[in-house]
Amino acid sequence: MNEHFIFAGHDTVALAKKFGTPLYVISENKIIEAIDLIKKSFEEYGLDYDINYAGKAFTNIAMVKIIKQQGISLDTVSGGEIYTALKAGLDPKRICFHGSNKSAQEIREAIEAGVGVITIDSFYEIGLVGRIAKELETVQNVHFRVSPGVEAHTHEYIQTGRIDSKFGIPVNMAVRAARMIIDEEYLNLTGVHCHIGSDISSPKPFEIAATTMLEIVYNIKEMGVEIEALNLGGGFGINYLHDDPVFDVEEYVHTISKIIRKQCDILGIKIPKIIVEPGRYIIGPAGITLYSIGTIKEIPYLRKYISVDGGMADNPRPALYGAIYHAVIANKYNKEANELYTVSGKCCETDMLIKDILLPQAAPGDILAVLNTGAYNYSMASHYNRLQSPPVVLLKDDKAELMVKKDTYENLIQNDVVPSWLED
Repeated sequence: MNEHFIFAGHDTVALAKKFGTPLYVISENKIIEAIDLIKKSFEEYGLDYDINYAGKAFTNIAMVKIIKQQGISLDTVSGGEIYTALKAGLDPKRICFHGSNKSAQEIREAIEAGVGVITIDSFYEIGLVGRIAKELETVQNVHFRVSPGVEAHTHEYIQTGRIDSKFGIPVNMAVRAARMIIDEEYLNLTGVHCHIGSDISSPKPFEIAATTMLEIVYNIKEMGVEIEALNLGGGFGINYLHDDPVFDVEEYVHTISKIIRKQCDILGIKIPKIIVEPGRYIIGPAGITLYSIGTIKEIPYLRKYISVDGGMADNPRPALYGAIYHAVIANKYNKEANELYTVSGKCCETDMLIKDILLPQAAPGDILAVLNTGAYNYSMASHYNRLQSPPVVLLKDDKAELMVKKDTYENLIQNDVVPSWLED
């Protein structure tokens, strides 16, 4: 029996030895499995669909190349994400430009690049995108984002479909927004969008959102415009802990397809293309993070700490909103987990990665593997304490190669400049 934790067919202890720690590890095979399951589900129920991978979860050039090879689209929220996608060779028509406060420069760059869709997030953006499109003499396809007022039963920081939200146009103002867009000469309204939250475990909130959004599609048709696409967003949850529910994509598509067909028949509208924006669902379980254990500190009758060579700089989610992860000691994978520890990082904060986890007896030099870290770890990492961002290794079958190099000290200071009065 192998004493080491095996991830996607690879010995994680060997990966840590070869590439060092901390280390992000991503499995391309697992990415493709998740994408294929979504494709299969939609194709089984005969819906016209597209998958817009939510780039904010994890984006770099290699990841975009995987997206391109899989024939799906990319949801971007910044000029930097669009630039990365273009550098990776993604067809601009496969890019959707999203975001709640796009700058005029970003909008201009997106239109000049020929992005397929810009999703308008506010009344202000209607005029802004319309003006820039006119200046560029380009008719731009747009969707607009609605806050449908749906309770997503997730952490308040990642509920994004409530009426009281910085995102989108309130549902009771959607018809007004549609009219304003239709009246813009250089905007072509082709779709409506909602996103009700992240890490959602049940399809039920999506059923309610779909019904609400189809009413908006009907109202827009009454204005003489037939909507081509309904984007229901992402937010499909994953099981960070063993007993967490896993979002059932097949059940979701089955339920949504029935509701959409029924409602479209009742309302007398054509069935739109259904777009989904999974990010976490695709990349989260495809990633782990490897750390080396250093200091072990016991406070008698209170707590045992094990400290690792990373922390909130490479995974800020526990500090931001109490995210919980499971972990294993990779080199003692089959040993009994009979010691209660708190895993802390090396940052100068109360840098707790995991509180109260049962592990085998730990020792300095052990390798800790934290699971399901593919989403919002690398993408949210910082240089706090001037720590170097970890490298990212991509696994494919029996191959393991870097997709992001480790920072160097020189990288940390490359943008530093010295004002004239401080020059030696």
